[in-house]
Amino acid sequence: MHTLNSKWRYLFMLLGLQLIVMALLSRDSYQKRVTYFFRIFRKLDVLSGPTWSGAVHGTNRTGTDVYANLSQLVLVSKKEEMHYCPKKSPLLSGPIHISLPSRLTLAHVKRKNPLVVRGGRYRPPDCEARHRTAIVIPHRNREQHLKYLLYYLHPFLQRQQLSYGIYVIHQAGNYTFNRAKLMNVGFREAMREEDWDCLYFHDVDLIPEDDRNTYVCDKYPKHAAIAMDKFGYKLPYKGYFGGVSALSPLHYLKMNGFPNNYWGWGGEDDDIGIRVSLAGMFISRPSLRIGRYKMIKHKLDKGNEVNPKRFSLLAKTQQTWKLDGMNSLEYELVSRDYLPLYTNITVNIGTNHTLKPTTSKLPGKREENRPGR
Repeated sequence: MHTLNSKWRYLFMLLGLQLIVMALLSRDSYQKRVTYFFRIFRKLDVLSGPTWSGAVHGTNRTGTDVYANLSQLVLVSKKEEMHYCPKKSPLLSGPIHISLPSRLTLAHVKRKNPLVVRGGRYRPPDCEARHRTAIVIPHRNREQHLKYLLYYLHPFLQRQQLSYGIYVIHQAGNYTFNRAKLMNVGFREAMREEDWDCLYFHDVDLIPEDDRNTYVCDKYPKHAAIAMDKFGYKLPYKGYFGGVSALSPLHYLKMNGFPNNYWGWGGEDDDIGIRVSLAGMFISRPSLRIGRYKMIKHKLDKGNEVNPKRFSLLAKTQQTWKLDGMNSLEYELVSRDYLPLYTNITVNIGTNHTLKPTTSKLPGKREENRPGR
């Protein structure tokens, strides 16, 4: 049997060399032929491990499986005897291997995260968390991206021994998308449920690549997504505050939250960065080595076209930031659903034409739908 396997390996090595030569002679078919060759090897168990998965999807070729060691976590029978979690989690391992399987389902993500409870809540089972973090994700028509983010974000946060909750803020209707206003809604709705220490405002298409990038707040507002693969893992410009940012409730209210009047793509990130400065604060950032993120490739969404007014709005931020923000936020809460992996909050936030939400009254919590362990 061993001799037979060796013979097969040798034959496939020769086949691989031939395919490479053929591919060089026909560059257009290179990817197709080489991928087919490796698939055959995969079936014969010649190749295995995370390096192969990364090669298929064009993602990281190194790093730890984000779910490694989490299966060891078990519920403690006597909660009153639990001590505080260590200041530095022993579960951290650094760089994370990322691949994007096409057939991923939310059911699969749920099976991989048995300790996550209704509403997307989690507490460390064997110690008392030192930090309570809410993740706010503005969303519309990005279901596939949301699956990928949840697959990686849940174990990523568990490795950091945080008590956390994930809130997906879904904009109802087909009117122009307003990312910043949805994050204002997320802040208000998340703080209604729990006294969170820190809130992370997280784009749905960004996946963190290093678990040492801890999702806790700093002394000042933090820009966490400092190094995206889209920008060559560098900060595109000094004042950039986009992608993933973290603010404490005090930070958020001090800068009057985010602007409500940026409809469409662009401008709101820079407005937020300016607000941080106008409120007398600075931007905190992790190192380029740790604050790395992979962006899931996608085209600009319909209903989220480039905002033609973004530059004129930015020019007025100094005059408008105290008037436009949390103190002027209006929306209608359509529904609040506590799903297995996250809390879905659907809202009507009006339109960019005549901003008249159905109602400015904000419904209270629905106690019958409160999440539980």
